[in-house]
Amino acid sequence: MGGTYKAGDQVLLVDRKRRRYLVTLQPGAEFHSHTGVVAHDEIIGCENGAAVKSSRGSVFDTFRPTLAEFVLKMPRGAQVIYPKDLGPILMLADVHPGVRVFESGVGSGALSMALLRAGAQVTGYEIREDFAARARTNVAAMLGEDALGDYQVQIRDAYGGIDETNLDRVILDLPEPWQVVPHAARALDSGGIILAYTPSVLQAARFREALDEYGFGFAETLEVLHRSWHIDGAAVRPDHRMVAHTGFVSHARLLGS
Repeated sequence: MGGTYKAGDQVLLVDRKRRRYLVTLQPGAEFHSHTGVVAHDEIIGCENGAAVKSSRGSVFDTFRPTLAEFVLKMPRGAQVIYPKDLGPILMLADVHPGVRVFESGVGSGALSMALLRAGAQVTGYEIREDFAARARTNVAAMLGEDALGDYQVQIRDAYGGIDETNLDRVILDLPEPWQVVPHAARALDSGGIILAYTPSVLQAARFREALDEYGFGFAETLEVLHRSWHIDGAAVRPDHRMVAHTGFVSHARLLGS
């Protein structure tokens, strides 16, 4: 999205060492770093992609953040699902415009934003009010206030049940997702998809056992590894570091009776 920056916009400042800083533009405010001060008023009115200088002459490129950049830099109270996993989750759960998604827990809203931007109508259960508030704030900051119309967050424990019915998808980021499986089996339409994101393979295995017990089929568990490459002329090699394990993604379909 192009256009000029205005007050309230999220802007990413990138220095010459490619360090990224996320700011919300406010008239009269300033961004401070060891390389100097950048007045927000110097950014407001600039075009997306413009370069600005700090009080010490350091140059920062400015961009509207991508969703992946926003997720990594946004304010958060809970650990987020990383961008490398958000994309596969959208594909494996087949999230598309109009699909009705139940999500628990919402944490800081990273997955919520990915679901909403894909066009889903999202109902979330979150047991912590501060996390729910943070998720709503982050969604509005990245996607705009209008996105909240498709985003309903309730202070509820999904382990105790799901009130919603005729759901298309159930997506879980919880310590014990197997506790939600019987509720999901009642809440999902036949053929609906359930997906759980778990840091431990033991959690994934127990979730898979519950899927078998409650009428789900075609289950699969995977993890996504991210290895970047160093390319500098003829010097081409994998980077020494890679983003390996973050979590396991397990998904299945609810079978018809």
